[in-house]
Amino acid sequence: MNHLKTYILLAAMTALFGGVGYLVGGTGGMLIALVVAAAMNAFAYWNADKMVLRHFRAQPVAPGHPDPRVRAYYEDTLALAQRADIPPPKIYIIDNPQPNAFATGRDPQNAAVAATSGLLGLLSRDEIRGVMAHELAHVKNRDTLTMTVTATIAGAVAMLANFALFFGDRDRNPLVGLAIMFLAPIAASLVQMAISRAREYEADRIGAEIGGEPEALARALEKIEAYARQRVNMDAERNPAMAHLFIINPLSGRGADNLFSTHPNTRNRIAQLSEIARRFGRPTMSAQQASDTGPWGARSGRPKGPWG
Repeated sequence: MNHLKTYILLAAMTALFGGVGYLVGGTGGMLIALVVAAAMNAFAYWNADKMVLRHFRAQPVAPGHPDPRVRAYYEDTLALAQRADIPPPKIYIIDNPQPNAFATGRDPQNAAVAATSGLLGLLSRDEIRGVMAHELAHVKNRDTLTMTVTATIAGAVAMLANFALFFGDRDRNPLVGLAIMFLAPIAASLVQMAISRAREYEADRIGAEIGGEPEALARALEKIEAYARQRVNMDAERNPAMAHLFIINPLSGRGADNLFSTHPNTRNRIAQLSEIARRFGRPTMSAQQASDTGPWGARSGRPKGPWG
């Protein structure tokens, strides 16, 4: 059902883009708009992963890293990729205190996953495995390509809408141009956000199956959201269009199943994972227990990242 919803929303996004092009310049404008969209998506297809990793200054992790937490993260991610039956991804770390993670790449053969130092310092090993299983589910589902395409088209719709007022049909009521300029980008953003939320739920479900520890992912989501509110991710703030890539909203740590949210409500995600855990016959950890658990056992004081 989530795949069908994604295809419908992508079709709606493409139709919206073509429609705005038609309103700006008639049939010729629609064709030009579609050509521009194809060119932008081709560029994003080949370069989006490099641009994202460069923007967040991600550093590759090599085998035998001296920090045991980073080494465990590397080894567990490779083991999970094998369980997911996908090629081993490139593994990166981002020196950022906000706990978070994302996946990128145009297909499983060219995928990369990245985790922040804040995430490795905050979560226990099984919780980190849960997070990386979620990110590998995105890779397996080719969500990274889907989200790149939707983000590119959403940006292109906004660009076209700005042209509508100035280069559209001169005989048209100017109010129509204003309506296109404001409503088309909003509609495109709503479609992008709806796709993002659907993909996150699906990645939680498949990630729980890959890792076999849905309760660990549930605890991780709870912790990440709580800490994300306290630590500003300046790189994400400078480019909010990339916020949908992360497992938890990096801009504010908030999430609600409403029209303007790029991420599902974390409580709803935890409820889904708790149901999966019950089907697995595994009890979930309470919120208090989760808050009392540190990176590698009982917590004492503030968590330290891989670099101290």
